[in-house]
Amino acid sequence: MIVLGIETSCDETAVAVVRDGGEVLVNLVYSQADLHARYGGVVPEAASRDHLRKLPCLAQEALAAAGLGWDGIDLVGVTYGPGLIGPLLVGVTYAAGVVLARGVPLVGVNHLAAHLFAHRLGWPEVPPPFLGVIASGGHTLLVAVPRWGEYRVVGGTRDDAAGEALDKFGRLLGLGYPAGPRIDALAEEGDPGAVPFPRPMLESGLDMSFAGLKTAAVYWLRDHPHTPAPDLCAAYLEAVVDLLTEKAIRAARRFSLPRIVVVGGVAANRRLRQVLPGRVRERGFEVHFPPPELCTDNAVIVAACAHHRFVELGHADPLSLSPDPNLSLDGWA
Repeated sequence: MIVLGIETSCDETAVAVVRDGGEVLVNLVYSQADLHARYGGVVPEAASRDHLRKLPCLAQEALAAAGLGWDGIDLVGVTYGPGLIGPLLVGVTYAAGVVLARGVPLVGVNHLAAHLFAHRLGWPEVPPPFLGVIASGGHTLLVAVPRWGEYRVVGGTRDDAAGEALDKFGRLLGLGYPAGPRIDALAEEGDPGAVPFPRPMLESGLDMSFAGLKTAAVYWLRDHPHTPAPDLCAAYLEAVVDLLTEKAIRAARRFSLPRIVVVGGVAANRRLRQVLPGRVRERGFEVHFPPPELCTDNAVIVAACAHHRFVELGHADPLSLSPDPNLSLDGWA
């Protein structure tokens, strides 16, 4: 089965062609980072217009690269939430048009579930149960996954997402958007213990908070303006990593889950990949990260999730499928 995957939930236009839910034939991602860098963050209206401009071209390019015509597509999977309503609408409307023209099934995909499928693609031999840590620019969640298609959110951020906290910190330092990769690079040269940033809510429950960390950084920069940028980045990143690591271990222990799976854009972070495995294995758990190219937003994970929903769960959506910017993962299948 050939699946065309479409992802337009935020500021990446992505199209993929995947065979049987696991064999990646084409994976194309067009980033709008340069477009939004001048504003210091994503502008939804600008993002929508850019998706509208780029998506048809990218779909044609993906099919050509796969050596297929439109009649070679058996299924269309598209992200319909959560995300920005304008960008989601572009993707869902385009997918519905393809389905209407070609007479193939349509499957809507939860963006958060799609991130979890990065693990299934990267580690097909390591099935659930596991604790999923979804950490990105827009979301930070702890998800118990007893089996594919069954998701229970057990913890999450009460304010900023982990990636959002990094981007806001980068803005304070004038690092541009997106700031995560730049912070990661500078942190390699710094001392993680140089600045005593707090770990908000570290000892309380499974929820997280990153807004207080950002506020602490604002005050530190005000009172210590000459602190070297590498030390600031190393210390700030260490606080984010500590929060994610300890909350993940606590959740895995509480729900007796043998392994921890880290997905989303922040899962590509070098320091997180250095620190979390050692701490997790010390506590008796396995840990898995997908390949970095499957961590950030892409359509391969959307296609894989759509294939699972259609083939294994027997699910298909009507042409009236509507975007849901606040779509929850809890209980979604």
